Amino acid sequence: MRPSKPKIVASMLICLLTFSLGACNSTANPEAREVSTATVESNDWPRVVTDETGDLIKIPAKPQRIVSTSVSATGSLLALNAPVIATAVAPQSPATEKHGYLSQWAKVASKRSVDALYEIGNFDLEAIRDSKPDLIIVSASGADSALVHLEQLKDIAPTLLVDYTEEKWTALSADLAKATGTEEAAASNNAIINRRVAGLKRSLSIPAGTTASILSYHQGNISPIAQSTGPHAQLFEALGFTVADPPKEFDTSAQEREDFAFTSYAGLAKSVSGDVAFLLASDSEAVEQFTTDTSLGLLPSIRGGNVFALQESFLLDFYSTQKILDYFENDFPGLIPAAQPQN
Repeated sequence: MRPSKPKIVASMLICLLTFSLGACNSTANPEAREVSTATVESNDWPRVVTDETGDLIKIPAKPQRIVSTSVSATGSLLALNAPVIATAVAPQSPATEKHGYLSQWAKVASKRSVDALYEIGNFDLEAIRDSKPDLIIVSASGADSALVHLEQLKDIAPTLLVDYTEEKWTALSADLAKATGTEEAAASNNAIINRRVAGLKRSLSIPAGTTASILSYHQGNISPIAQSTGPHAQLFEALGFTVADPPKEFDTSAQEREDFAFTSYAGLAKSVSGDVAFLLASDSEAVEQFTTDTSLGLLPSIRGGNVFALQESFLLDFYSTQKILDYFENDFPGLIPAAQPQN
């Protein structure tokens, strides 16, 4: 028997979700990351920023040739109109295009002739060196992290370590803006999102107290579920939902995290407790698979008919946030009201 399309999609996405949601442990100093993210100490060039390890990184001039070894951070750089010349790419999946660019920013990268350096897991120091970068961006955690090569990269160009798993996309954007001299773009992007969210909250009029579960569903496997402290929850709560926290007891994460709980399949029925369920990086077939999963039949979202697919939203940046807002503006069918009890 051939596997169904949703199962194929799920198996392809699980690897991508693992790195994009930062499931891999970071070897950077967690105490240093809590103390300071990239902060500017001078408004002029050269400027000095403090990276995730607490190191001071001197950037001599406004960067003109940026290399991103973190495919998860590349979208944030492109949204700032920073001069990215090359990036690491992801394995091909339904969430990427043919070059491995993440779909939410693939067209922008192609239009700007951004080179694909290497697929994550196949680090290529010489390809980076040949790109002649004047700034290199490295993720502190996740499968796209080049942290173990940090010292080698510093020999090529100023190298900034960031951690996208610990911050809202707006905070990461602000950090990158400080290092690239694109603060105005960061402020503009943030204002655009804030205006759209405020308008959508008014038009959606989500009933007070409506709870939501946000997850990447993988039948028979671990399913990441958004926690109320993470970036997805912050966006959805700004739209009027109250994000339901999954129980800690079913979280298989190797380390404590604030964005997602990597919930075991055995615990899924007790973890997706929201009145509404939003399935990340999903489609109508995945919704059907979720709603017909016999182990989940008593979920409030399934019983109430309030399960919705979000196609390109497994990693939040300016582009994917816009796509979520586009969905709510143009395609969201609205909630099915709870059935009234019979007298």
